[in-house]
Amino acid sequence: MKLGRVIGRVWATAKDASLESRKILLVRPTAPDGTAAGEAYLAVDAVGAGSGERVLVVDEGGSAGIALGAVEPPIRTVVVGIVDSVDMTVR
Repeated sequence: MKLGRVIGRVWATAKDASLESRKILLVRPTAPDGTAAGEAYLAVDAVGAGSGERVLVVDEGGSAGIALGAVEPPIRTVVVGIVDSVDMTVR
């Protein structure tokens, strides 16, 4: 899983039928402290995330399918959580 921040949304006039009711988000990876940590990528939204929110992303086809309830999804990257906070305290 990866941390990221939603920086935009992508509209597609044509997409696979299994994605018809899903938003496609533009996500920039972040370090735990919230700073940008790489190039932005596309991810299908499974949780109702919005612009500016920190999110938890899975980037693997099998996990993507489970998150979307699809057997063989045509995607591999899915937003699966909205992050409230990150605690880096070592216990």
